[in-house]
Amino acid sequence: MTPFYNPTLSYEENYQQGPFGLFASADKPVIPVTKPTSFLGYQVNTPFGIPAGPLLNANFARAAFAYGYDICVYKTVRTVEHKSHPLPNVLAIHPEGKLSAQLDTVLADNHYSQPLSITNSFGVPSYKPEIWQADMARAVQATGKGQILIGSFQGTQGLGSIEDDYALAARLVAETKAHALEANMSCPNEGAHHLLCFDFDKVERIVHAMKNAVPDLPLLIKLAYFSDEQSLTNLLKKIGHLVDGFSTINTLSARPVNAQGQPALSANRPEGGVCGDAIRWAGLDMVQRLASLRARMELKFAIVGVGGVNQPQHFKQYLSAGADAVMSATGAMWHPNLALEIKQNYPTGAL
Repeated sequence: MTPFYNPTLSYEENYQQGPFGLFASADKPVIPVTKPTSFLGYQVNTPFGIPAGPLLNANFARAAFAYGYDICVYKTVRTVEHKSHPLPNVLAIHPEGKLSAQLDTVLADNHYSQPLSITNSFGVPSYKPEIWQADMARAVQATGKGQILIGSFQGTQGLGSIEDDYALAARLVAETKAHALEANMSCPNEGAHHLLCFDFDKVERIVHAMKNAVPDLPLLIKLAYFSDEQSLTNLLKKIGHLVDGFSTINTLSARPVNAQGQPALSANRPEGGVCGDAIRWAGLDMVQRLASLRARMELKFAIVGVGGVNQPQHFKQYLSAGADAVMSATGAMWHPNLALEIKQNYPTGAL
């Protein structure tokens, strides 16, 4: 199908012209009725949605809600304007089997084929708060019964205290009446081995600052893949009792190259985050380990499973692994009817 985000256009062009494909259709589908389930204190029709990334603005979010994605995350915003990387931002990748967490070198091109994996490199762009706040509020208003809008945000280095900037971003998102907050601490543009979520002391300080700023909204933390079990345990010791949930995983980092072996994104961007089929193993692994540690440590946080969900059975796999909700980015972009297919069988167990 035609993806609802057009990878041949810039981020700004997609923002102004999108969404595309079925999401642009004036004819909206009939949504199957499902038994509501609880998530972050809300009753949602189905614990399935789209994570931070593809839903650039209220137009994208409105279409996603109309197609049955009941938990939608507005693309990550900042407290200041931040430009997107130039094209290319999205390319298909062709790993040999699943992608490892060791910065694999992978072929990247414009040939999108199933099972689909992509690399993306945007740099976490953001419009000014006066623009995105009004638009995020419109996205909140687009929710129907049994649907919620989560506002994703990220602090920006160089603006003073990173703790204060995350807290300010949380307050700005809360002002839009978003149902929950998601703090991105795993942006692949920061470098695979320098992600904020691996600095446990700093994460703890930021979480305290955000909870002090916005004490009444559920707070999710967006995590990268943790290959070290002890590190994940140490993170939960710091903040597992403070936050309301974890969304995982963001991406796996890789080195996309063209047919000539040159960096496919640009010489200045030798690495990029990878989404889609090739990282499902990592998302499932993180969910399983978080669920195990949650039980062992007697914690109560929610788990959002993300990564490689492009078929209904993948939704069931994540729930079986311990996820409280599941989200799809790449799968949903190229297959916007995915939520409808999941709803046709949920929660009968027929998936």
